[in-house]
Amino acid sequence: MLLLGIESSCDETAAAVLRDGREVLASVVNSQIAVHSPYGGVVPELASRQHLTNIEPVVAAALTQAGITLDEIDGLAVTQGPGLVGSLLVGLSFAKALSLAKGIPYVCVDHIVGHLLSIFLEEEQPAFPYIALVVSGGHSSICRVADYAAYELLGRTKDDAAGEAFDKVAKLLGLPYPGGPAISELARQGNRQAIDFPRAWLDGDSHDFSFSGVKTAVANYVRLKRQQGDELPVADICASFQEAVVEVLAEKTIAAAHSAKIRDVALAGGVGANPRLREYLQELGASRGIRVYLPSPAYCTDNAAMIALAGYHCFQEATRALDTDVYSRSHLGRPQPKTGKHSYGGPNSVDRHRPC
Repeated sequence: MLLLGIESSCDETAAAVLRDGREVLASVVNSQIAVHSPYGGVVPELASRQHLTNIEPVVAAALTQAGITLDEIDGLAVTQGPGLVGSLLVGLSFAKALSLAKGIPYVCVDHIVGHLLSIFLEEEQPAFPYIALVVSGGHSSICRVADYAAYELLGRTKDDAAGEAFDKVAKLLGLPYPGGPAISELARQGNRQAIDFPRAWLDGDSHDFSFSGVKTAVANYVRLKRQQGDELPVADICASFQEAVVEVLAEKTIAAAHSAKIRDVALAGGVGANPRLREYLQELGASRGIRVYLPSPAYCTDNAAMIALAGYHCFQEATRALDTDVYSRSHLGRPQPKTGKHSYGGPNSVDRHRPC
């Protein structure tokens, strides 16, 4: 079975071809970093326009890379949400048009589910159930994954997502967008213990996150240094800030696995490419008898291979219903949206849910 995956939830236009839910024949990602860098963040209208320009050549490139034609595709999997509405509409509309014109069935996939299952694109895979840490610019959450179609939300961010905090701190320090890679690179040269930025552990055994406090602490530190006329120790700020975020992410994830009596943990999402987070999580897991599985950096950031994979596991629900619509916010732990007779909104905190 050959599936064409399409992803356009934010500022990457991506397409991938997956064979039998396992073999990635092609994965093409067109990034819009150059477009949004002057603004220090994603501009939704510009993102939508870029998707319109990029989606056809990106899909064509994926088919060429896979060495197949559109006529050989058995099904389509496209991101339905969460994300930027205008960007999502481009991908979904394109998939609907292909489905209608070529008679190819399609399924809608939740973007977060794609991240949750992305580890199955790798050779080393966790056993069900496992704990997944999904951490990116828009999402920071911990889930229990019972199987390909069953998810339970254990914790989520109460304010800024980790990637969002990285971007805001980078902008404060005058670093380029996106902030995560810039901070990670400078952190290599800094001292992680130089500045004691706060860690938000929240109450009791909470698996929730909060990163607004550490972001504010960095802003206050920078403001004080500038008022005093001191030179900013940018590398030390980056290293200390990164350590504060990474420590909370890793400790809460391993604690969630311990409390759920689960021995396998998987990392997912764009911030999952952060070298220090990967290192810290593996070391902490090893010290507590927990196996940690890390996807390749290419499968951490937004990509269509993970969308095709998630779509493969719900393709029995394939539909060409043209009333399917996008949604902007994550439905982890929230009721499903009504998006069309045969369409499913996304993962929920109930015991079982389709990933499409």
